[in-house]
Amino acid sequence: MAIPSLQDGIDKAGSPIGLLWQPNAEPWTPEVVEREYVGWRQEQAAWHEGVALLNLSHHMFDLWIEGPDATRVLAEYGANNFEKFAIGQAKQYVPVTRDGKIVTDGILLRRAENKYLLSGVPAAQHWVQYHAEKGGYDVAFETDASSAFRPGGGDPKLFRYQIQGPLALELIENVFGGPLPETKFFHSTPVTLHGRSFEALRHGMAGQAGYEFIGPWEHAAYVHEAFLKAGEPLGLVQVGALAYTTPSVESGWIPSPVPGIYVDPELAEYRAWLPLFGIEGKRPLNGSYFSEDIEDFYVSPYELGYGRLIHFGHDFHGRDALLKAKDEPRRTKVTLVFDADDVRRVVGGGEDPGFVLTYARHRVETSAGLVGATMQTASIDPVGTVLAQTLIDSAHAEPGTEVTVVWGEHPGLGTDPEADLGFPRIRATVQPSPFDRHARTEYRRG
Repeated sequence: MAIPSLQDGIDKAGSPIGLLWQPNAEPWTPEVVEREYVGWRQEQAAWHEGVALLNLSHHMFDLWIEGPDATRVLAEYGANNFEKFAIGQAKQYVPVTRDGKIVTDGILLRRAENKYLLSGVPAAQHWVQYHAEKGGYDVAFETDASSAFRPGGGDPKLFRYQIQGPLALELIENVFGGPLPETKFFHSTPVTLHGRSFEALRHGMAGQAGYEFIGPWEHAAYVHEAFLKAGEPLGLVQVGALAYTTPSVESGWIPSPVPGIYVDPELAEYRAWLPLFGIEGKRPLNGSYFSEDIEDFYVSPYELGYGRLIHFGHDFHGRDALLKAKDEPRRTKVTLVFDADDVRRVVGGGEDPGFVLTYARHRVETSAGLVGATMQTASIDPVGTVLAQTLIDSAHAEPGTEVTVVWGEHPGLGTDPEADLGFPRIRATVQPSPFDRHARTEYRRG
């Protein structure tokens, strides 16, 4: 029996929205790691006040891209600058459709002159691999799925551990016997721990200093234990799956925007190539903001804050559309700070609602009507309330602007998108994105 494709799923459901709209969808959390180690509140506090260890080894897909045409295919289907891309450097890879809509980003690490590692949700990986195969590029691929999807189970090829927080550098010095070489943000440096070689990627989350350590799985247990042992005197806290999902809300990264691939007739062959049971067919949509047109959920890289990554000095798929959209009006990425009393009233029934996490597209309104939609919403205990990464009309994006969030689940097809369904409202205030000042101003300085 043939494996059903994304196009098969769309055809059976009647439309992309018919396929993807799932009211009250359970939010994604990383697989394998414990949901909580010491409690999500303490785990969030650790990277704000102390030091935290996050295990990223299991939930990302990895795609190795190698061959004489590796740089060419990545550059021709991504908007990034490949003229300035050092070996050991990482970039937020930005592939777009011919209409200039994001396919979904990924972390692209250059491992050698003609070798790259693209990591994250696999939509960007699918895009590159499909166009490389269709275009006859001289390039080879090797894939390692996340632990939930790895055929036959087994261990990942790589371990990934993040050390984050104000005490992160002290912990790292304790583990390695001294400070690591000075490394630019999103650049890596080779390290060795008792004869075991791997890499340290200068990284940060929620505005905190730290590194992401990446290496062969055979060293995973040893490296993990070394961090735990050295971290005991510093109060090191392991971060579980719940808390792990939340730093993106503070640091301004919007995970898994809807790929702009569902209706373009020129992408029919691509949709037939994609499996139905993958990220493009199974990442649900839900919330109080509903439209029967999937294109209303598409986003541009400009809206996601990726304008600085777009390099018009080379020809690439979608270049003309991005150039045209460069100065056009568009939504702005902001952080909404929810009124804490309203959160308790609406979400918690008058009590502390506990851990809140949703990727729902909730309507954001003012007296003028609909002005935006949330993209990810989560409890941030050190802030004392719930925050939401949100795309909002630029006219309402000024910090301090007061808005309301419509908290509810539209049932989907068959109900008017503009129907008043009696959903409660939560007051919120617009603040910048990233919400954290350090993440907003210091990450890439120098």
